[in-house]
Amino acid sequence: MSDLEETLLIQIKAAGLVIPEREVRFHSTRKWRFDFFWLDYKMACEVEGGIWIGGRHNRGASFLKDAEKYNEAALLGITVLRVCDKQIKDGSALAWIERGLHG
Repeated sequence: MSDLEETLLIQIKAAGLVIPEREVRFHSTRKWRFDFFWLDYKMACEVEGGIWIGGRHNRGASFLKDAEKYNEAALLGITVLRVCDKQIKDGSALAWIERGLHG
């Protein structure tokens, strides 16, 4: 678990929200995993790290793979929240998760 993921999980617990499952495979034939997944809510959260340093997810081939993953999730009816370091630190990520869980 990355430091950003750990920080977000601490926020989720402190807010008294439903604790998500971690590193859950959601597709029947692919090995894709979500950082956080709330099965009963059909909602996932992906923590996008390395956006300012040219991390893996910002390179062409990986970006295309992520687009495929997120599109397949959408077609399965799963809402995917994508959050970055700034949004975790300023509380936006937690607010979006709370809205997703409580409407």
